[in-house]
Amino acid sequence: MLAHTYTDISLSELEKLRHQPHTAVVDVRDEWEFDEFNLGGLNIPLSDIRTRKAELLPYHTLIVVCTNGVRSRVAAKDFLRQPELKSKTIYHLHGGLVEDVD
Repeated sequence: MLAHTYTDISLSELEKLRHQPHTAVVDVRDEWEFDEFNLGGLNIPLSDIRTRKAELLPYHTLIVVCTNGVRSRVAAKDFLRQPELKSKTIYHLHGGLVEDVD
């Protein structure tokens, strides 16, 4: 049996995927970081993802983002542990919002 996992994506892939139906961008940075700069979507700080997971239930696809990819990777792995979220397609923005684009 294959374990459910997430998929790493780039900023350009995020821009394509975010417009798909039933897709949410989940920014797991703190509120002040989100207020300073964001790509839109839901702001659910990493420390709140378990208590606010009900907000994610209406979506089929979750794209998790943060500044450099560390917190979003933690969140993506945690989503996979949550029975209510196991059926979701989960993407992780590799390198975060400050991804180096060459």
